[in-house]
Formats: sequence, structure tokens, C-alpha cells
Amino acid sequence: MKRTLWGLCLLTMAIVLSACGNNAESRTASSAPVRAVKTTTIADKDLHNLYLAGGCFWGVEAYMSRIQGVQDVTSGYANGEGENPTYEDVISGDRGFAETVHVKYDPKQVTLQQLLDSYFKVVDPTSLNKQGNDRGVQYRTGIYYSSPEDAAVIQQAVDQEQANYDKPIVTEVLPLKNYYLAEEYHQDYLEKNPNGYCHIDLSILDEQAVVIDPAQYPRPSDEELKKQLTDEQYAVAVNNDTERAFSNEYWDNYEPGLYVDVTTGQPLFTSRDKYDSGCGWPSFTKPITPEVVTYDTDTSFGMERTEVRSQSGDIHLGHVFDDGPEDRGGKRYCINSASIRFIPQDQMEAEHYGYLLGLVE
Repeated sequence: MKRTLWGLCLLTMAIVLSACGNNAESRTASSAPVRAVKTTTIADKDLHNLYLAGGCFWGVEAYMSRIQGVQDVTSGYANGEGENPTYEDVISGDRGFAETVHVKYDPKQVTLQQLLDSYFKVVDPTSLNKQGNDRGVQYRTGIYYSSPEDAAVIQQAVDQEQANYDKPIVTEVLPLKNYYLAEEYHQDYLEKNPNGYCHIDLSILDEQAVVIDPAQYPRPSDEELKKQLTDEQYAVAVNNDTERAFSNEYWDNYEPGLYVDVTTGQPLFTSRDKYDSGCGWPSFTKPITPEVVTYDTDTSFGMERTEVRSQSGDIHLGHVFDDGPEDRGGKRYCINSASIRFIPQDQMEAEHYGYLLGLVE
């Protein structure tokens, strides 16, 4: 009888200590470093191109890179005379180059029309050779295309925009004649210099509806995951195990950034919604959008709990409880560190999560 009572005590303690897990008795104590599963990127051949001049390219680059569906943006010089211009050549105005950004985007996620609508929100298309505090031919507005079929869409967008102005629109609509990358210090300038000059109000993107397409984050096979994940990650994420409280990677991490499914890279939670619940696991008040997680009923250990799983990876994340902060919805998403990967804010652009920066900043 004493042995039975002692066993029940141990079981109760295990359940309390593993409020996020399904199988407290089979934890994997792994000290191996976490190996990241990189986000699936779209093949370059499947991306479309657009070249936009809108004044100082620092702000235009930062703005366009944060639009959902945009995969890459670089700063450069377009539609001028000669080859390989330097910044000094461009600001002199003698060679007619415009500060321009090259936008690579996935047409399945964002259309050319939507990108143009976003562009016109942050430029004055009636201002000749001037945007913000910048003046000169290099600061003219222009939309340059490399695919002839884009010309009609662009011209239609300009014609529609003209209805919003009494003065004529002076934005160029031309085929791309040339494009040269700007010097390295111009690339991702506002990421490197957060207080740098920008004539564009990036908060406009706060209105952008967040849509996370699970098709962009396919799940690798179990065989592939065994190679990509640590033993602990595989045990927790795939085999519904749990990790130890207060000794996992992210329970006390409060650096700004994004938390994604460790198997697929699908965005799940942000640092804004993370808080210290005292349970010893990462705790969040809500997921990025309701759709990125699913729920199952977990009746293990004679209890009934709500298990949280990822949408695209269908992996075990943890559990959700009703004892979270009341002023933030009252939920506590108790998540295993082994099932997620943290991407610091300053790396989100490079890993194609720039469109979610507004949720973190």
C-alpha cells in the first residue's frame, strides 16, 4: 500500500512539473546544440521582379521588404547612362541614375497590383525629382519593369492613382534599361542604422493584414526530421514528449523576435505576446493568428487538457490553459522550446520574415 501511495505521489509530481507535456516519464535530457530547420525559400525562377524608385532608397527598401510575399529587396541605381555607377556618380545627377530598389516577390502571395498600391501609399507621384527632404534627379519616382506583360498593369495602376490628384503624375513608367547594386553600406541600411533618415512612415504597414499560408511551410518527412533535429527536438515535436521546466532554451528569453515551428519554419508566436508565467516553459498569450495552431484533447495522466499543435507541421507544441493574464485574453500557451525556433528581430529580414517585423517592433 505504501509503495502504491508513493507511486501516486511521484506521478502527481511529474504531472505538475510537466504542465506543458504529454509524457513526463520519457523526457529526453539532451545537451546537444539545437540545429535549426531553415525556412523553405521559394526558387528564384518562381519569383517575379519589380523595380521602384521613390526617393531615398533606404526607406523604400525597408518598406517593400516588409510586405507579405516579398522575398528579397536590394538597393541600387537604375536607368542611367554608363556602367557601374558609384554613389558619388549618382548624387551628382550627371548620369541620370535613380535610386531604385529591386523587389523580388512571390505572385502567389502578393500581386503586382497590390505592390503598386503599397508603393503609392508612401510616395508623392506628382513631385518632380523630390521626395521628403531629398532633391535631385536621383530622387525621382519611377516604376521600371523587366517583363513586358507588366506594363499594362502598371499603367492602369498609375491611371487609377491619377484620380486622387489634381496635378499630373510624373512617375516614370519605363522598361528597365539597367540596374546596378548600390554599395554594401546602403543594403539594409535602416536595419543597420535604426535611427537613420527615412522619409517613409513604416507604421503604414501596421494596417497590413497578416496571412500566413501553410503551403509555404511544407513539413519534411520523419526521416528528414531525424537528420535535421536533435534527439530532444524529435522526441518532443514528433513523438509528443516534453522537456524539463526551467532548463530549456527559451523559457527565460525575452529578446525581441519571432518563434517558428522547428520543423517547417511556419511563424507561430512573437516576443510581444511572450510573458513570464512562472511555469518554466515559454508562455504566450496568443499565437500570431488563430489559424497557425490547432487543438486536440489530451486525456493523459487522468486529466483533460487542451493540446496545442502546429498547423503546417502538425507537431506537438504544448498546451493552452485559462490561467493567463486577464487583461490580455486570459490564455496561457505553454510551449516546449524544443518545438520552436527563435529568430531574433535583426535576423527576420534575412530569413524572409520581414513582413512580420511590425508585430515585433
